[in-house]
Amino acid sequence: MNDHTPDEPVDVLLIEDNPGDVRLTREAFRATESEISFRVLSDGEEAARYFRQPKDSEPCPDLVLLDLNLPRKDGLAVLEVLEDELDYPPPPVLVLSSSDAEEDIAESYANDANAFLTKPDVMSEFNSMAEAIERFWIDTAKHPPAHG
Repeated sequence: MNDHTPDEPVDVLLIEDNPGDVRLTREAFRATESEISFRVLSDGEEAARYFRQPKDSEPCPDLVLLDLNLPRKDGLAVLEVLEDELDYPPPPVLVLSSSDAEEDIAESYANDANAFLTKPDVMSEFNSMAEAIERFWIDTAKHPPAHG
């Protein structure tokens, strides 16, 4: 992200334990104009390990989509790990949850999530959400330059 916006393919890290939601998310982003490369982690402990590994072993993703209800370590605990482990500038972290509880929303933002999105119920809404994410977080938002 040296030039303030991600290059294609855009590297998206999806932290999601539900295979159906992984499939729906992948399909929705296939319908966007950007070329997206997905890496999927299926539990919070796996995500914490991923972000705690040496920085040169895996490139930092361009965007993180994080479910809150994960096995072994929930999404809020993963947000705390991200705050401790990610170098500046961190990638945008979007919480994508089936919850719409005010407490989950408030805690997500308190732990530096960039956005909180409630998972859609139908495929057409997943497509609309993916297009909105692409338009704003990939095409429009300017990311801070990487220090290095």
